Amino acid sequence: MPSFRQQLETTERWHRFPGLERLDAGLALTFDDGPDPDATPAVLDALGAAGVRATFFLVGEQAEAHPGLAAEIAARGHVVGLHGYRHVEHDELADPRADLERGAAALAAATGERPALCRPPYGRFSAASYAACRDLGLLPVYWSGWGCDWEPIPAPRIADLVIRDIAPGVVVLLHDSARYAYRESARTTAEALPAVFEAVAAAGLELATVGDRDS
Repeated sequence: MPSFRQQLETTERWHRFPGLERLDAGLALTFDDGPDPDATPAVLDALGAAGVRATFFLVGEQAEAHPGLAAEIAARGHVVGLHGYRHVEHDELADPRADLERGAAALAAATGERPALCRPPYGRFSAASYAACRDLGLLPVYWSGWGCDWEPIPAPRIADLVIRDIAPGVVVLLHDSARYAYRESARTTAEALPAVFEAVAAAGLELATVGDRDS
């Protein structure tokens, strides 16, 4: 879990740099940090088996390394958003606009479409990266629920944390890669999804993508 200080800093940034945190209706599952052969295929298969579409925020360097997997995400009908070219704090970027442009180009080359959504690594824009995001016509996206799946916790715990946050309009943060996290594999996220689908259905909510409900 992020420290209390980190959460306060992130909340303060969200006030300074507003973005989409909730939908008008339904519930959206979002996946950051891919595409990654470790877990993206398993996540896609779990979503496909349930007939569910999701939103994937891809890292440009990952899309360049695994372009076929990035293309498969889009081909399966999921919404592809940008998570930057490099997965670093935007305060550390010498040229944030160049990072976003390079990341968007990498996603476009792999999927055939330029992204319309952007979620910064760690959920934190800098003033310069936020200005570049808006200037490039990208919608900033945050979240309102999570599974803490960057930590080395088992699938049932991930599912429990997501289920705790289930409510109308929630945007759930999950990950289909462990490359930038503390765990060795992201496959536990895929394993957690069936229980999440069951709980969402029991709550009478529709699963949607951020792209469907971003007004």
